[in-house]
Amino acid sequence: MSVAVQIDRVSKGFSTYPALKGVSLSIEPGELVALLGPSGSGKTTLLRLIAGLEQADGGAITFNGIDTRRLSLRERRIGFVFQNYALFKHMTVAENIAFGLSVRPRSQRPDRQAIQKRIDDLLDLVQLGGLQQRFPAQLSGGQRQRVALARALAIEPQVLLLDEPFGALDAQVRKDLRQWLRDLHRRTGHTTLFVTHDQEEALELADRVAILNQGLIEQVGTPDQVYDHPATAFVCGFLGEANRIPVEIKNGQALFRNRPLLSLKGTNATGGAELFVRPQHLKIDSPELAALAGDVTLIRRHGAVRRAEVEVQGVDRPLEVDLASAVAPDLGERIGLRVGQGHVFAGGLTPSFN
Repeated sequence: MSVAVQIDRVSKGFSTYPALKGVSLSIEPGELVALLGPSGSGKTTLLRLIAGLEQADGGAITFNGIDTRRLSLRERRIGFVFQNYALFKHMTVAENIAFGLSVRPRSQRPDRQAIQKRIDDLLDLVQLGGLQQRFPAQLSGGQRQRVALARALAIEPQVLLLDEPFGALDAQVRKDLRQWLRDLHRRTGHTTLFVTHDQEEALELADRVAILNQGLIEQVGTPDQVYDHPATAFVCGFLGEANRIPVEIKNGQALFRNRPLLSLKGTNATGGAELFVRPQHLKIDSPELAALAGDVTLIRRHGAVRRAEVEVQGVDRPLEVDLASAVAPDLGERIGLRVGQGHVFAGGLTPSFN
């Protein structure tokens, strides 16, 4: 049965380093939530606290309203999957999957036939039927990770925790396993938290994303909410790619060197700010008409599109612009840039504009 997980003002420090600073997060039964953030943001520490592998300095974590401090590790019924698989090398696939069941006290241990049926069912679920007698060294990285997931599911966990589950795999295997994990979650319905520093992975897999930075949660929302409506400058810069342009806010306009870029919506603020614009939201225009004008210094392939780098006086770094095939400037050409949409951040000000 899936449970609701409530994290209430949880803090944790190591020596003089505060890993978590009063973090709160609610997770619904059966929800798939990604903990996303850079290294050192506190996401793995939070996962270990939920699992009971670390003890919080303050705050509480509850499962369906029950304080987990009152529960033993076995009573928490946590399925934990690590980045490096953590499979027992001397055990077969079947023995690895059965491990959590076989070490239970005799009174709680299923009989041999029930354990074998559970192994067979899980091997079918993770699409590894027929490999039960192989050892981990005889499997690919993707297969090992699926065995690790099957082992975590064998104990019928209340909560499934995944710590960088695809971090050790190459790009194509990661992509294949993402869709597989999403399908698996739909079939099993476990309350699931997974840690990742890969924003594409989080946005593709999760029902909601919690973005951590320096021990604090900056924003929680659906993938569309956190990407399209970032709450802070950190979230906007961390999710996807964004150009940063210094602007002045005056009379409902974002100005660059006293020329309007675009009108802001619903703000009476004034003063200096920073405009975040994604490469796909900069459009090429006449240098005489555009508020942003600069020289093309580089054109390169960027996935499915070509991208230009444009040096603009007054901007610290070259602006990156995705190019439509019909509009391709030459190296050294002077072009204008028009802002389609973006986000402005200045203190408490976070208006979006189009």
